Amino acid sequence: PPSPLPPTTNHITTTSTYTDVPNTSMRKVIAKRLTQSKQEVPHFYTTASVELDDGLALRKHLASSHGVKVSVNDLVIKASSLALRDFPGVNLNPTVDISVAVATPSGLITPIVKDCDKLGLGEIGDKVRDLAGRAREGKLQPEEYQGGSFTISNLGMFGISEFSAVIKTPHAAILAV
Repeated sequence: PPSPLPPTTNHITTTSTYTDVPNTSMRKVIAKRLTQSKQEVPHFYTTASVELDDGLALRKHLASSHGVKVSVNDLVIKASSLALRDFPGVNLNPTVDISVAVATPSGLITPIVKDCDKLGLGEIGDKVRDLAGRAREGKLQPEEYQGGSFTISNLGMFGISEFSAVIKTPHAAILAV
């Protein structure tokens, strides 16, 4: 018979330090809702690579010729809104309202850009910057982050090429960029 494993110890020695920070009530709610979503909402994941050369050229052209600052995320929001408009079976609402994940000091929040399919790229960029800024300051009204039917969570600007996002209920889908 195999020999028994040696007894384990609960003491781990490290050379780095850390500080345990208690979860805020917001983070506790986020954890509860995401856990509930993973348990109750079917999730499946697909991965695709997208060439952005034309999108990056458009960004450059809008900035140099029209003074309009557009982010890659703004392009993704616009493209997603047009897809949701054209494929309403994925959109749960009569309007195309996209939630955009924003990291704040107290946790993740998803303010909503309403009627995205009817907005220009510059308008989407302005709305996202406004909502994200006010989200980080804790100044959003409940109607600005409750609702929507589709979420975009973008970590690409941090060098992340792929991650598995969790659908925010009652949304139909989330796009992890």
